[in-house]
Amino acid sequence: MVRPEAPVVVRNLAAGEESRWDAFVETAPAATFFHLSGWKSVIEEAFGHRTFYLMAQRDGEVTGVLPLTYIRSRLFGSRLVANAFAVQGGPVAAEAASLDALETRAVQLMNELEAPVLEFRSVTENRSGWTVKTDLYASFRKPISSSLEENMKAIPRKQRAMVRKGINIGLTSALDSDVDRLHRLYSESVRNLGTPTFSLKYFRLLREKFHDKSDIVTVTSGEEPVAAVLNFYFRDTVLPYYGGGSAAARALAANDFMYWEVMRRAGERGYRLFDFGRSKCGTGAYEFKKHWGFEPVPLAYQFRLAMGRKIPDLNPLNPKLRLFIALWKKLPLAATMRLGPVIVRGLG
Repeated sequence: MVRPEAPVVVRNLAAGEESRWDAFVETAPAATFFHLSGWKSVIEEAFGHRTFYLMAQRDGEVTGVLPLTYIRSRLFGSRLVANAFAVQGGPVAAEAASLDALETRAVQLMNELEAPVLEFRSVTENRSGWTVKTDLYASFRKPISSSLEENMKAIPRKQRAMVRKGINIGLTSALDSDVDRLHRLYSESVRNLGTPTFSLKYFRLLREKFHDKSDIVTVTSGEEPVAAVLNFYFRDTVLPYYGGGSAAARALAANDFMYWEVMRRAGERGYRLFDFGRSKCGTGAYEFKKHWGFEPVPLAYQFRLAMGRKIPDLNPLNPKLRLFIALWKKLPLAATMRLGPVIVRGLG
């Protein structure tokens, strides 16, 4: 029993305490997959960023968590993010006092590090005095069933036709252990969109750290892999997170078939929510998810800014980035796979 008069203590997560942190995350209603402690070592090893995983306690019992990543980039500036490379990750607490203590410590860290931006990636707006952007990203979530027929009928007619096209031309899917193949397909896909890719090391670390909470679904046409996606599993939710396809995928409707196969497999295993992740408003990915019948829900990303600072504009729709995107699409895949990880580590 936690004494209500006991003070809240906030400190950094220590080695060996990961199970206590994760036990809180697994049961806290507002916590997400991106609050799990495993992200700490993945981000540190893959990108070399400093992390500050703040844990609130009363009487020695965990009452709140806040995973923070400090990004320093010559290209994109410095900022403190909860949580970097994630859809969400803002502070989660069992009570108001612990939430306040976590936020207070985050602001102190911002000042100590002289970081011009502190960003909380949250679903709802609840901090007065912070700058809030609800038009950057939207999330897409929808219930799924154990019934194959019900899940198929829930897909709008035109998109359902694309799924059936993949089925009718004989595409197949399988659980795959080949991270290298996933990474190459993903890298080709994002290159074609004008976006830098992550490193292969990052993908390998994600699979190693979350081996019991992830899998890879790969789609083949004949013997040729044409699409693949890395999926995360948390509570009753499946989250297809990093996916892409080859140049042949579009004509084969391979991406449509791939997400259907993720949905089908997850429903059969008892998962009841399909989380399509976030997409930037106004992009092709945003429209693709709407065509699947998902209703966009704006994410209320909140920023505490140093005097005179503005929210970083890293949106691909930013006119200043259009020339870079156009040039990136023309580069050889091998070049983008070498250069991409250097660039993307500063994006977060």
